[in-house]
Amino acid sequence: MSEQYNGVKFSTFFIEEMAPENDPKLKQLMNWCNEFQKLNLTPISNGASSGNLSYRLQPGSNAFVITGTQLALNRRLSANNFVTVWDVDFTKKTVYAEGLCDPSSESMLHFAIYKMRPDINAIFHGHSEEMLNNPKPNTPITRNEAPYGTQELVGEVLQVLQNNNYLLIKNHGFLSLGANMDEAGNRMK
Repeated sequence: MSEQYNGVKFSTFFIEEMAPENDPKLKQLMNWCNEFQKLNLTPISNGASSGNLSYRLQPGSNAFVITGTQLALNRRLSANNFVTVWDVDFTKKTVYAEGLCDPSSESMLHFAIYKMRPDINAIFHGHSEEMLNNPKPNTPITRNEAPYGTQELVGEVLQVLQNNNYLLIKNHGFLSLGANMDEAGNRMK
């Protein structure tokens, strides 16, 4: 399974300290966070859930709303637990966001997937041992292990992403992608 969590590996530039409260899709994301916790797809480790969920704000944009870092998805969630990511500068390892907490450590990965796959509007990532140890037949898996939250991990995922909507990250976890949140989530039930 993935390495011990040691914090985000990029800097966050907050455009504004404001939670994404007025987005009607946020409640649906909160429900999926709780569902993934119930299904043990984002198991609790050191008081926080191992995984992150996001949705694209609107077609044609790479901006998305994602869970905050080190968030326990099984608790009562509010808009304050989520961050809007507007852009990522991979050269500077900087995420440009709005929110009241730091975005998930996999924000660069989510951004890269949204940029590469305009057909995808939801990305759900979890660290289920069961999924890693018992992969579905013909499931794409990254070739090499890479540290979480790094450009190396992004590169490994992009090499196998293609048109796949479900894949495993070697010794790390899974990614379930969908045209909407229900599609990404229901694939895991």
